[in-house]
Amino acid sequence: MGNKQTRKRKKTLKAQSKKNKQINKTIKGDRKNEANTISILILGTGDSGKSTLIKQIQILYKDGFSEFEQEKYQKAICVNLKNNTKKLLQFCNMNGIDLLKKNRRIAEEYLSNVDVLNDSLTTEIVQSIQSLWKDPALKSAYSRRNEFTLPDSANYFFDRAGEIGKPDYEPSNMDILNCRIPTVGVRELNFSVRNEKWRIVDVGGQRSERRKWIHHFQDVDLLFFVVAMSEYNQKLFEDERINRLQESLTVFTKTLNDEYLQKKDCVLLLNKVDLFKEKLENFPLSNYFNEFKGENNFEESSEFLKNLFINSAPKNINSIVSHFTCGTDTNNIKEILSFIQNKTNEKYVSEVF
Repeated sequence: MGNKQTRKRKKTLKAQSKKNKQINKTIKGDRKNEANTISILILGTGDSGKSTLIKQIQILYKDGFSEFEQEKYQKAICVNLKNNTKKLLQFCNMNGIDLLKKNRRIAEEYLSNVDVLNDSLTTEIVQSIQSLWKDPALKSAYSRRNEFTLPDSANYFFDRAGEIGKPDYEPSNMDILNCRIPTVGVRELNFSVRNEKWRIVDVGGQRSERRKWIHHFQDVDLLFFVVAMSEYNQKLFEDERINRLQESLTVFTKTLNDEYLQKKDCVLLLNKVDLFKEKLENFPLSNYFNEFKGENNFEESSEFLKNLFINSAPKNINSIVSHFTCGTDTNNIKEILSFIQNKTNEKYVSEVF
């Protein structure tokens, strides 16, 4: 009787030992997978271009956009197109900018009847938008968009209003890259670059979203901070007394001073260089940053802004590298991500593998 119980107990212990070994093996595997993953936190103020970078990664290293995502962007594009037309017309009315006589009635009817929250475009609405966008008054209002809130890509969609209004319209990758949908909450994207696993965490950049940032600082291997250079002549949406680029600089300095980010590496992405170059022609940088004494060209202006950020970085940062980027240029983003991947591989190869 005793021998039978002993054999039974030994069999149970053996089974439990086998189970424990399997559990330990799984845990070790999970730890190895985690160790082989470079965790990247991407931060920046609202409209800096963080979400566009995430979209580029989907195009380059994932399977692009799902049918559900395409439908979401298609609806957002229609809503934004109508809403941006309304904003331009309201700005014209508030600032005494007169439309051509033939467009005044169209504008009045548009403002009275358009439902900007409806995600559909009728033929009549598209024709109205196309006619209004050709009006010199709206072009004038658009050139003064630094005085109110209007997405940088608004003109891109105004020019494509006819295509967007077609019943069978499906947004292209470029349409999706230019589409503005504010990031709310936290988004995680996992992908592989040449057999190396990356995990990017994107957190909303609006002031109301920034309190969530700190919850993601501890597990970061690399920090991306995105800055919209083109915002140097714009005011903050949440507080019109504050320059947007100055706000970005303040957030950058404060974020890098956090104790959890000590000895971390930072990649500073100075984004929207195409818009920055365009704006310099009419809005000299010295008008908004008195300390800038250089020539009003891209080389000297961009170097000034780059140094402004790098010199404000605290000494506790392990390293900081900067890149000038155009978020909607897929080749540009691919080159930069490839460069960063090579650098991270050099650093982590001895630790991870």
